[in-house]
Amino acid sequence: MTRAYCKFLALAVCAVAFLLPAASQAALMADPQKLYTEMKAAYDKGTAHGWGFVDQEFYLSTIFNAGRAYSLQRPDDPNYGELAQLTVDIATGLHYDPLTNHDASLWWVREAAVYVQKNNADVNEQTKARDLLARATAFEDPAKLAQLADRDASANVQTYPRDLDARLQQVEADWRGYIITKDTSWRSLAFQRANDANFPIAHLPTTWGPEFVNALRNAGAGADGYTQGDQTNAAAVLARINKVDPLLIIGSVRAVPHDVYLTTLAPADEYFGPLGMSVLGIQNELKRINTYLNAGYGDRESGQGLQVAVSIDDMHKVYPRDRDLPKLLLECYKTLGRMNTADARGAATHIRSILTVEYQDSPQARTLLSG
Repeated sequence: MTRAYCKFLALAVCAVAFLLPAASQAALMADPQKLYTEMKAAYDKGTAHGWGFVDQEFYLSTIFNAGRAYSLQRPDDPNYGELAQLTVDIATGLHYDPLTNHDASLWWVREAAVYVQKNNADVNEQTKARDLLARATAFEDPAKLAQLADRDASANVQTYPRDLDARLQQVEADWRGYIITKDTSWRSLAFQRANDANFPIAHLPTTWGPEFVNALRNAGAGADGYTQGDQTNAAAVLARINKVDPLLIIGSVRAVPHDVYLTTLAPADEYFGPLGMSVLGIQNELKRINTYLNAGYGDRESGQGLQVAVSIDDMHKVYPRDRDLPKLLLECYKTLGRMNTADARGAATHIRSILTVEYQDSPQARTLLSG
């Protein structure tokens, strides 16, 4: 295969790769049947517990894991269709939102919704699938994403009014809405809701909790940019925090065993994207593109930049917890930003959204969002 044909193939695939759900070219180390068994066990556990909010969250996480595994390895298996339908039903019932869900599973949610739209003619199921796809679309629209996250988290509080995790999620949705949009009205709403007597201040998680407390302290100290309402709410919340020992308690609903969860690192000899790029190949290609950009090649490297972006997107579907993934996403985003073609801009938006929504607690996402 000639290099010219490779470039043509990459551009043809890249043109639609960010728009349509597609099975990955890479393999997967997890066993789909084992993940399916874990999902069944999570269902039994939830039934035994009476299906509290945490049980629902845990069950949904196992559905996502099994669904991704079947999509990547056994898309023709009857379990695939069952998992797609379960994803739509349970995600809808739990008001799934990509801003507060941390399973890096948006691509599978989108794929499952498309499957249900094509294969289930029931009007209610069609509505559920359409609403999930609306969240997939909002994935690249921070303002809309923040609005939906607040709406979804508030709906969970209505359903589970006494649940600590549901109330934590509501404040998290508003706080993350502020982080991703820089709209201070979301920060003010987060402060206001944290000042509710029923808010479990002692259970702030170690992910977004410290940053949130720091903002409360800044507001309480009268820093610029905070309203009088912010200062009043911050003072009240800080007074409650000062009575808590220890200050922060880790809160997590994730308990999927490590040996079956999709957390394995991408092997050095595994290849991603239409042209089959290894992790090292992706890194080297990013270096090469930037070298050529430094030499003045400019938009002539756009096609190769898209090829790298598709490969990283493919990698994130198969190995969503690879430790190098946020770094690759940030480097790719910066590289695409050096080119001015419509394709490069579109790919940059997609890559940035993956990093700042699905990996928002990574140092790379924090660096990008703080800038």
